[in-house]
Amino acid sequence: MQRKWFLLLALLLWPLTWVRGAEKLQEMQFTIDGVTRTALVYAPASAQTKAAPLVFVFHGHGGNMRQAARSFHLETVWPEAIVVYPQGLPTALPLVDREGKQNGWQIAAGTYGDRDLKFFDAVLAKMKQDYRVDQKRIYSTGHSNGGYFTFLLWLKRGEVFAAVAPSAAASAFADQLAPKPVLHLAGEKDTLVKFAWQQRTMEAVRRVNGCAAAGTAWDQGCTIYPSKGGTPVVTFLHPGGHGFAPAEPGLMVKFFKQHPAAPAAK
Repeated sequence: MQRKWFLLLALLLWPLTWVRGAEKLQEMQFTIDGVTRTALVYAPASAQTKAAPLVFVFHGHGGNMRQAARSFHLETVWPEAIVVYPQGLPTALPLVDREGKQNGWQIAAGTYGDRDLKFFDAVLAKMKQDYRVDQKRIYSTGHSNGGYFTFLLWLKRGEVFAAVAPSAAASAFADQLAPKPVLHLAGEKDTLVKFAWQQRTMEAVRRVNGCAAAGTAWDQGCTIYPSKGGTPVVTFLHPGGHGFAPAEPGLMVKFFKQHPAAPAAK
């Protein structure tokens, strides 16, 4: 009976915990090629004086920055980190929105005038201006279309990131990527970004990273494929579909904490 009451109390208090974190999210505006862009930013008070990790979180197509903050809530899992939830713009995607009526992200270089790569550059510069960003601990994650954009950032801005964690996403240019630690999260019943596509991407990334053929357990539902170059691939495969799994935020933070950027070669 006491256990039941404890669980009920925890469930009742969980939304209040999230609200307290959400109250610390600040909306920032940026002007990119004459267009106003917005992002929600969480920054711990310590980031003014102490180097802090920085995580970019990109929502899926049809989503928004507030929805991403609710789903990922990384600031509640890693309160020492600066967390940025950018807002996308209407974007045409062949699978779900050919007319481009819903918000999303470019998935290839050169499209939309590289508006989202420019947006990322502006937000990163602002974070470095306003806070003490630990430049060896900058990360990107995103779900679905946001995961595709994370792959694009890896391709075009790879030197910025210590590690990445795309969720429910694939990449047509995975074989062009430079080695980097990656956590790939996927639903085995995903019929939108088909699981077979994601499997091919994971296989390509393991080749790029020089990973071992066989993996070992890393966490529940997770397999790690080690790399002699220090760029392992971890996969989290859950039995669901395209949705965002509740375990993902904790796994992302665990992975990011384990992978700061390697020291620059002298």
